[in-house]
Amino acid sequence: MFRSLRIRNYRMFAAGGAVSNVGTWLQRTAQDWLVLDLTHGSAGALGTATALQFLPMLLFGMFGGVLADRYPKRPILVTAQSLMALLALTIGLLTMTGQAQVWHVYVMAFLLGVISCVEVPTRQAFVVEMVGRRDLPNAIALNSSIFNLARVVGPALAGVLIYVLGGTGPLFLINALTFGAVISSLVCMRASELNLSEPVPRAKGQLREGLRYVLSREELLMPVLLIAFVSMFSQSFSMSIALMARQVFGAGASSFGLASSMFAVGALGGALLAARRARLTRKVLFAGAIGFGLFQIATGLAPFYPVYLLLLVPTGIALITINTAANASVQLATSPDMRGRVMGIYMLVFTGGAPIGAPLIGWLSDLGGPRAGVVLSGALVLVGTGLAVLVTRVISARVHRAVPAMA
Repeated sequence: MFRSLRIRNYRMFAAGGAVSNVGTWLQRTAQDWLVLDLTHGSAGALGTATALQFLPMLLFGMFGGVLADRYPKRPILVTAQSLMALLALTIGLLTMTGQAQVWHVYVMAFLLGVISCVEVPTRQAFVVEMVGRRDLPNAIALNSSIFNLARVVGPALAGVLIYVLGGTGPLFLINALTFGAVISSLVCMRASELNLSEPVPRAKGQLREGLRYVLSREELLMPVLLIAFVSMFSQSFSMSIALMARQVFGAGASSFGLASSMFAVGALGGALLAARRARLTRKVLFAGAIGFGLFQIATGLAPFYPVYLLLLVPTGIALITINTAANASVQLATSPDMRGRVMGIYMLVFTGGAPIGAPLIGWLSDLGGPRAGVVLSGALVLVGTGLAVLVTRVISARVHRAVPAMA
C-alpha cells in the first residue's frame, strides 16, 4: 500500500504536501465561511466564489499543460507555490484588519485559479518523474490519501480555530506558512534520482496536437469524458455540504467542519483501497461514478444530521475511487512527451466544469432549497455517466472511419 514512500524524493514531496494540504483545507473552509458571513448566507455568492476559482482552468487549463511539457517542472512548482502563499497572506491580512469584502475573496479565488492552471497539470505530470511508471498508480492513490487525510483534519480543525480565534483571518495566515513545507521539499530533492522527461521544444500547434492525441485514443477519451461529466458537480460538493449543514440542519462552524471531515474520511478510505489495487480497471471507474451519483442523492434526502453524516462516508469513497482510477489510467496511457498536455486537458475537464456546476447548484439551492440542489446534481452525475459512454463511442467511430479514409 505504501511502496512509493521508499523513494526519497517522493517521500519528501508527500511529507511537504501533507502539511500544505492541511493548510489548504483550512483556507477552503475559511473561504466558504467568510463568504457566507460577508453576504449573510448567500448560496449564490458562495457558488460565484467557487466558480471564479475554477473558471481560469476552463479558459487557460490546456495552455498550462503546454508549459508543463515545455519547461522543467520543479521550478514551475516552486514559483506557483510561492505565489499562492502570497495570496493567502494578502487575504489573511485584509480579513484580520476588518477590510475584507466579498469582492476581495472573488479576486483571490480567481487568481488562485490562474496559478492552478499551470501548477496542477505540472504537479500531476511531475509524479511519474519522482516514482517511475511502475509505482505511478500507487503514488497517485497515496497522493489522494494525503489530500483526503488533510481533508479530514483541515475542516474539523478550521471549525475549531474559527471559534477559538474569533474569525477566519488567522486561518489564511496559517495556510500561507504551510506552503513553506512543500516548497522546501521541492528545493531539497535529489535531481539525480528524478526520471526527468526531455522538455518539448516550442512549436506551433502543440495545443491542437494534445487534443488530437486524446480524441484518437479511446483509453484516454473515456476517462476524460467521464471525469468531465462527473466533476461538474463533484467539484462543488463541498459547497453543498456547507449549505446542507448551515441551512438544512442549522449547524454551526464546528459542525460544518465535522460534515466535511466525514466526507473526507470516506475519501481517505477510498484512496487507501485504491493504493492496494494493482490495477484500476474500467469497471472500478464506472462503479465509482454510479456510486457517487446514488449516494449524493441519498445525502440530499437524509432526514436527520447524524444520517447525513454517515452517508457522506460512502459518498467520499465513491468519489475518490473514480478520481484515482481516471487519473492513473490517463497517465499510464500517455507517452512522456505528451503527458503535460494530456494532464492539462484532464485537469481542465476535472475542474473546468465547476463554473457551470457551482452556480447551477447555488441557483437551485436558492430556488428549491439545498436538498433539491444536491438531489438534482446526483441525478445529473448518473446522466453524465451514460453520456460519457455514448459520446466516446460516437467520437471513436468517427475517428476510425476517418483514418481509413485518409489512408
